[in-house]
Amino acid sequence: MRFGPIPVSEAVGALLAHSIKLEKVRLRKGLRLEAEHLRQLRDGGVDEVIVARLDPGDLHESSAAGQLAEALVPDPRAVGLRLTAPFTGRVNVVAEGAGVVRLDVAALEAFNRVEPMITIATVPDYQQMAPGGMVATIKVISFAVPEQQVRRACEAARGALRLARPAYETASLIVTLVPGGPGEDKARRVIGDRLKALEIQMDECVSVAHDTDDLAEAIKRARGQMVLVLTGSATMDIDDVAPLALRRAGGRVERFGMPVDPGNLLFVGDLSGRPVIGLPGCARSPALNGADWVLSRVACGFAVTGEDIAAMGVGGLLKEIPTRPQPRAGHGARS
Repeated sequence: MRFGPIPVSEAVGALLAHSIKLEKVRLRKGLRLEAEHLRQLRDGGVDEVIVARLDPGDLHESSAAGQLAEALVPDPRAVGLRLTAPFTGRVNVVAEGAGVVRLDVAALEAFNRVEPMITIATVPDYQQMAPGGMVATIKVISFAVPEQQVRRACEAARGALRLARPAYETASLIVTLVPGGPGEDKARRVIGDRLKALEIQMDECVSVAHDTDDLAEAIKRARGQMVLVLTGSATMDIDDVAPLALRRAGGRVERFGMPVDPGNLLFVGDLSGRPVIGLPGCARSPALNGADWVLSRVACGFAVTGEDIAAMGVGGLLKEIPTRPQPRAGHGARS
């Protein structure tokens, strides 16, 4: 591609690099100049324009963006995504429903190394999405790029994006109560909203005393395909009431504690193949916390291991929750 100023008389077929406002018309950036446009420019006293001219083997920005998008997401419907029509060298990748994004990160990094004018920007891997949310934008920066480079980028990251949809339909919430502690109503509402965002129905919300045996029995009786436990008193150890109750019910604790703040006091495990998440107290707030990261992955069918949780620490310092009993910079009871 050749870029730069040329006389208006030589500009037919070239792409206008910058918008020009004339007395009666505005010629927009990227316009392919035709004879009538040249007349308008001359009538407006413009003798020279900055343009881009394609060379043999170049692809127009929008054609290139369309090809790149089709390579990155060859079958959008099959992977829960939708591609917008190319415009000004851009194609957006949009979520068709709720779920979490899965990315081939190495492939996308290779894609962005092919040619600086060929780019993709994405949300993070495992980002929870709502219907219509933008997963990625593919942008060809220049007005044209060599077709050979487009082919290389396509091969570097073919099929590198998908949306994992929720794998469960129902969940049980079990809340333990302590004298003078928080009640069930707010937990039911806030956690119900979290499940609804993942297209999961709260099958039941059960309150029990903050007692290991009572909680173990409630876990065993839970109807939902997922089991969420929120205790009235913070879980401080793997042998505290809630993790111990899960083991006493015949389940297994995969990990207690996570390097995400807020959200440290979470545990995750399973009971006869059903995922069980012990929610930290900050889950009573609608603000983003570590439990959201675990809940969304589990809801979409991913087994969350201790190694997975350990890896969440980098980037895991989240916005403080104003109502937190023990702020990071203050003093008070643990939460």
